[in-house]
Amino acid sequence: MKRTTMVVILSMLLATTLSGCGINIELPFKTETKTGPTITELIQVPVPDSPPPLDVNISFGAGTMTLLPNPGADLLSGTATYNVADFKPEITVDNTGVTLKQGNLKLNAVPTISGSIKNEWNISIANYPIELTIKAGGYSGEFEFGGLSLTDLHITDGASNVKLKFSTPNAAEMNAFRYETGASNITLEKLGNANFQTMIFQSGAGNYSLDFSGIMQRDASVFIETGLSRLVISVPEGTLAEVNFEGPFSQVITSGNWQESGNEYILEGQGPKLTITIETKAGTVTLQNP
Repeated sequence: MKRTTMVVILSMLLATTLSGCGINIELPFKTETKTGPTITELIQVPVPDSPPPLDVNISFGAGTMTLLPNPGADLLSGTATYNVADFKPEITVDNTGVTLKQGNLKLNAVPTISGSIKNEWNISIANYPIELTIKAGGYSGEFEFGGLSLTDLHITDGASNVKLKFSTPNAAEMNAFRYETGASNITLEKLGNANFQTMIFQSGAGNYSLDFSGIMQRDASVFIETGLSRLVISVPEGTLAEVNFEGPFSQVITSGNWQESGNEYILEGQGPKLTITIETKAGTVTLQNP
């Protein structure tokens, strides 16, 4: 790992502060990166002539990123708006898939994106069988994946603010959904529509909301490992669910029809079963049954 990258990561971790109502992520550092004219660049990638599923890899640093379903024919389409030359996106297409990568920028501190630096991606993804991988730094993300055909989904990011939603069912059976994050604020909605077999969520300190509403089409297993955090799990009425706790944890709060038996919480219902295993070292876990 390059020294500059390590400095950024350590700065993010040291900037994490706690408050009574949750975890606040503060990035007080500034960068002397030189800005230039604002450029809006068109992103347009046709579907490669390769058998599905395709590997789609998106690599993003600091800024804001929006991902939406694409009603058109292109695999990826949208815009990248930036005012730092090194943020210019790079696109690579080979016989297995597509990589969309933010240009390299050497930083000596965490950039103040809300100030003079601008870096915004608005990308649409086609309904085509893909294995989607997203690697990002400290950023804000808005992801709508409803109606796509994701066979695998893997997201890795740093200190982030992300809202992800499956408004409608995933058109493909997803093998695994993996999310690894640092000290962040993450909201995942309508996960019942994701149609995954396995989900793994690993996080540091932060605020995390996982909503499993939607149409579950098969049994699903979820594994959650988190540090000092505020974690909210929402499972809708009528869903057959079981939540198991492993390791030490400070507090579990329930609302609805959860039945407690030691470290196990059961929700009676019908249809596919949702099994959730949680390992948390501190903080609070709230089980909701809206």
